[in-house]
Amino acid sequence: MSTSVNALALAEDEAVTLVSELIRIDTTNTGDPATLVGERKAAEWVAEKLSEVGYETTYVESGAKGRGNVIARLAGADPGRGALLVHGHLDVVPADASEWSVHPFSGAVQDGYVWGRGAVDMKDMVGMTLALARHFKREGVVPPRDIVFAFLADEEAGGLFGAKWLVENRPELFEGVTEAISEVGGFSITLKDDVRAYLVETAEKGIRWLKLRVKGTAGHGSMIHHDNAVAKLAAAVTKLDQHKWPLIVRPSVREFLDGVSEITGLDFPDDDIEGSIGKLGALSRMIGATIRDTANPTMLSAGYKANVIPSTAEATVDCRILPGREEAFDRELEELLGPDVEREWIGLPPVETTFDGALVDAMTASITAEDPGARVLPYMLSGGTDAKSFQRLGIRNFGFSPLKLPPDLDFSGLFHGVDERVPVDALKFGVRVLDRFLRNS
Repeated sequence: MSTSVNALALAEDEAVTLVSELIRIDTTNTGDPATLVGERKAAEWVAEKLSEVGYETTYVESGAKGRGNVIARLAGADPGRGALLVHGHLDVVPADASEWSVHPFSGAVQDGYVWGRGAVDMKDMVGMTLALARHFKREGVVPPRDIVFAFLADEEAGGLFGAKWLVENRPELFEGVTEAISEVGGFSITLKDDVRAYLVETAEKGIRWLKLRVKGTAGHGSMIHHDNAVAKLAAAVTKLDQHKWPLIVRPSVREFLDGVSEITGLDFPDDDIEGSIGKLGALSRMIGATIRDTANPTMLSAGYKANVIPSTAEATVDCRILPGREEAFDRELEELLGPDVEREWIGLPPVETTFDGALVDAMTASITAEDPGARVLPYMLSGGTDAKSFQRLGIRNFGFSPLKLPPDLDFSGLFHGVDERVPVDALKFGVRVLDRFLRNS
């Protein structure tokens, strides 16, 4: 037993090292293939770490140079059971080094944290997963069922060259998989008297990156114009920005609020859901975004010279849509914008499952074994993950990347934020939880 405990402690330390090393590989994904860096290097690095302990790995570039994906399978005791997919993405969003306390690609380990872009989104989970995959192989661990480990490209731009491409072109790599875990779940929030709730993601809003296009009459900027594309686009974007989408409380959100109410005594009445969610502090930004659709303008493009009125103006809008609301959202959008605003979009669907079953029981048991008295609650993610692609294979998806966090850490604010970092102790906690979970799920 002591050997196993010592080996797990080594895996905890290795996870910290792997997260730091992986952050030092700049895998910035701007969404523009011309600016791509690092994904292939990171994928080859992961493949090497797996191969050196005996895994057979599959390295796949998705028809686009440099968009590397790595898949490996660990055989379980019962090949007849549905396999479990553990997936993580290797790419990160851009970071401006001038804004950071440490260099965003330093992977610095200091002040009890691992610092850098990707520390929480999601090289923390990748490092923990990789450390445990290596630990299991070294120790000869045979899990109850097959585990498929997938390390993926391009999640930050919709997975077109990662999960989405693999689901459409290489589904055999996920043969037999029935359930999956990945990012943005299993992290703790401290609610009352050192009582922690760990949030498991069971739902996430759909994504629609919408491009609006308005046409007008080109002309000289010094003259009177009644068909100005820029002005018409500005009016459409303002109308969209000021629109209040209907308030809808999905089951995952209601279960979360009920659980918080039971722990803290806080009330979340139906006639003041929005106001009462503000009681959740920093977390209210994320939870508050899961009771309505959102449509936030993010980019504008028009014109080429100060004295020329252009014939076309475009805007990009980041739309996030609640499960079950896609058709209603489209109807509302049509009514808001009318026929003169052209629309085209790239979209990924919402994800939703129930908070029950043997896998949820295993999550709960693995958390409470490490943190007795903790509560495990479902919640809806306002953003999106590669689960949107994997659900097309009939896979049931959860966010479960366990971290025990300091009560004063604004965790949700670290995603895509400045000074992104993850506590060293939280990574070690996550390794212990995932070790127990994977051995018993």
